[in-house]
Amino acid sequence: MIIRVQPGIGTAIYLQIESQLKHAIAAGALKRDDALPPVRKLAAELRINPNTVARAYQNLERDGILRTVPGGGCYVNGQSPGLLKSEKLRRLRPLATQLAVEAKQLRLSREELVQLLENSYDELGEAP
Repeated sequence: MIIRVQPGIGTAIYLQIESQLKHAIAAGALKRDDALPPVRKLAAELRINPNTVARAYQNLERDGILRTVPGGGCYVNGQSPGLLKSEKLRRLRPLATQLAVEAKQLRLSREELVQLLENSYDELGEAP
């Protein structure tokens, strides 16, 4: 598993880590019970503060995506958290709004935006 962070892009590093881990899980690169690198090891590889990695892991654990075994590491909890549909939609709404705003600024049609989203979704493959 390769995680890359870009400090200068305006997105917090812990959010970049969260996003990449979510993508890896959705794409099937990380599966249930796969171990994640220890916080200190990943932080050293990325040359960032261990607290940044810990924050990403804690947020993902809070969301039910990861689970931590005290003294035993951090593991993928499953393919998707068991959230209510309303909570799932609440979490995605800001991303959808941002995507719609960007598409309008770039003068993409609704159809082009929907096609882009469908293609991106299809690239992740079918859920196992």
